[in-house]
Amino acid sequence: MGWWVTDVLNSAGPAMLLAWVFWVIFSIVMHELAHGWMAIACGDRTPIEMGHMTWNPVTHMGWMSLILFAAVGIAWGAMPVTPSRLARKYDEALVAVAGPAMNVLLAVVCVAGQVAAAVLSQKMGGVAAADAAAQFFFSGAMLNVVLAVLNMIPIPPFDGGRIVATFAPGFRRLFSGESGAILGLILFVVIFFNASGVIFPMARRAVDTMTDALLAALAAAGVI
Repeated sequence: MGWWVTDVLNSAGPAMLLAWVFWVIFSIVMHELAHGWMAIACGDRTPIEMGHMTWNPVTHMGWMSLILFAAVGIAWGAMPVTPSRLARKYDEALVAVAGPAMNVLLAVVCVAGQVAAAVLSQKMGGVAAADAAAQFFFSGAMLNVVLAVLNMIPIPPFDGGRIVATFAPGFRRLFSGESGAILGLILFVVIFFNASGVIFPMARRAVDTMTDALLAALAAAGVI
């Protein structure tokens, strides 16, 4: 296996590569901003004070994440939050779930965009631009379903781990020490590099299901 950029270029072409790069960066930025918006709504102004309520991907992802994304296709983001400043007991779980919820919302929007482009292409007898738009939105839907599922895995540093830790103090203590941090890192690496064979097919089925449901609804309404 060679450089992932070359692999995508050879298998899908430059348009799909650009679409994938856009959706990875945009989706991570939106994911982190969702954490920030929820933290602020729950009384923690740390995201504002730390300068993270911005659209700048470097702020959210950092140069290391961007460099590794270019090199091996792996990227991540971060949003500074101070749990002790949150107003209510379980607000930390709300902040954690806001990121994956944003990815679900983006996936739904992308499915709608994909269907709209496909319907337009069909009505116009096949238009290259509409077909390209459908592929663009499909890649966004796929990626955001993957991000939502991946982030809900219930171990740190995934958002799912933070949600479980909010309701289970023993779980938080398990991963808060040095040995727990090492265990979390090991589990993260193992899952990250082995989950693609499960999560990507799952994401494809989810996107296909949402697409079929929307097409059926449009057909029932007489739109198509």
